[in-house]
Amino acid sequence: MCGVPSYCTANEFVIEAVLSQAKRFDDQILIEATANQVNQFGGYTGMQPADFKEFVYGIADRLDFPQENIVLGGDHLGPLTWADEKEEDAMAKAETLVRLFVQAGYKKIHLDTSMRLADDSREERLSDEVIAARGAVLYAACEEEYQKLLIKNPRELRPVYIIGSEVPIPGGAQEEEDSITVTRPEAVEKTLKAYREQFAKAGLKDAFENIIGVVVQPGVEFGDDTVFHYNRFRAANLCETMKKYEGMVLEGHSTDYQSPEGLKKMVEDGIAILKVGPALTFALRDGLFALGQMEKVLIQEEKRVNFEDVLEKAMLENPGNWKKHYHGAEEELAVKRKYSYSDRCRYYFAGRKVQEAMEKLIDNMNSVEIPLGLLHQFMPIQYVKVRDGKLAKEARALVLDSVNEIVEAYNYAVKYHYVIGEVFTA
Repeated sequence: MCGVPSYCTANEFVIEAVLSQAKRFDDQILIEATANQVNQFGGYTGMQPADFKEFVYGIADRLDFPQENIVLGGDHLGPLTWADEKEEDAMAKAETLVRLFVQAGYKKIHLDTSMRLADDSREERLSDEVIAARGAVLYAACEEEYQKLLIKNPRELRPVYIIGSEVPIPGGAQEEEDSITVTRPEAVEKTLKAYREQFAKAGLKDAFENIIGVVVQPGVEFGDDTVFHYNRFRAANLCETMKKYEGMVLEGHSTDYQSPEGLKKMVEDGIAILKVGPALTFALRDGLFALGQMEKVLIQEEKRVNFEDVLEKAMLENPGNWKKHYHGAEEELAVKRKYSYSDRCRYYFAGRKVQEAMEKLIDNMNSVEIPLGLLHQFMPIQYVKVRDGKLAKEARALVLDSVNEIVEAYNYAVKYHYVIGEVFTA
């Protein structure tokens, strides 16, 4: 089986790392933006879909990476961001959202209508029929926008679509759980049946020719301090059932923090789209914090950035992006804000003060010579690469390589005969 990583991120450092790695192989690369990152109101990045496209293309141009090798996707496109509004208003905004993504040339569209809206029952699970009917409305809007694109460019590629009613929330589980329930095969078949019926009812009879995947829960998830690793035996019935649906694959939405071997097994079993997001910015934070520790040794106190403190202050001043997600005593919250797998600190990386601190930290560390012994202490994996002449001992390169460690795991999962060597730091 073949597979593809889906890098779901709006972080400049992460996108640079992903594209730099892809350039090694002349790869096409899939980069996605979620509805809460990018929407008609700017999302938490301040960007609309067309802005995000230009943002990604700008990084690509700087790296001399071909724009035509970038496939852009929209993740969780639907009423997610407006779930506290009534159906009429939330779906109207969702329709505008998907239209903007298609207009901007995004080619992978995840239609997510799985969430309850304000006038839905709080007691009952949202039915597959309602989810599918709402999905049909958004699909029709996307196709209408695509037809407009064809008028301008008869060679315009048609978007492909991902559906599903058992969709994990963006960014991992909010509560600690003891186990994760794998999607039952009959649930997937019921979902597909509901979509076929609702699409046909809406006059969209050929829609399934353009639907390439369905989101499922294959038993992988993460929380603050927990990772549920892939168990192919638990997912066997689900994966076997999907083999009879030609041209359709499974999409795993929370594959962050899985081992390279686990990711490879997922691809082999037919979970061909591997979504990753928080793990990438978690690795970025890891690299920045390591630089910060070396800054304390090498830079005079009055010139230090103290990046960890700047990030912590930003999170405390604007707790909206983590308050509902982290629970516990203040001592526990302080640890989670920095080190939780859920990585809510990623929402603060785009802030002006945090951005300035990031760049100043890099400037500080480029102004001094980092002793190899110190690098060994705080960035042992990068130390090996520097020692062996495979990585420049330059601050930005060291941070980017922290992200590359995650990208490498996905390369291993989707490429034939790809080898990740063991790292020995002695």
